[in-house]
Amino acid sequence: MIKLFKVKEKQREIAESANGKAPIKKQTAGELRLHKDISELNLPKSCTLSFPNGKDDLMNFEVSIRPDEGYYLGGTFLFSFQVSPIYPHEAPKVKCKTKIYHPNIDLEGNVCLNILREDWKPVLNINTIIYGLYHLFTV
Repeated sequence: MIKLFKVKEKQREIAESANGKAPIKKQTAGELRLHKDISELNLPKSCTLSFPNGKDDLMNFEVSIRPDEGYYLGGTFLFSFQVSPIYPHEAPKVKCKTKIYHPNIDLEGNVCLNILREDWKPVLNINTIIYGLYHLFTV
């Protein structure tokens, strides 16, 4: 039975390459969940989301935060997100690209936020992480 599926897949790939079309890449479960999370984002006014590698690469994106209150008022802080294919079972990797002195961000830009490590649960989403980062700067 497994060989039959492999044969069918090979035939489909050969047919697509003969037609000149690129093979269609299937989305992983992590990509589907991330697409859903991004489409449902409810960001604060001072946060923006960008895709430096284009909209095709959903698994790597950047969030810019401009706090509107607190000690970091007026600053712009850029965070890069790397989402693994097994998302949401593993938390995204978040790094601060802006050099900053903050008790929750080390010299390499690693962010210390409990929901990114020991308190991560699959029910959490990208919106939760962005709000957590936002509150690091506004409180």
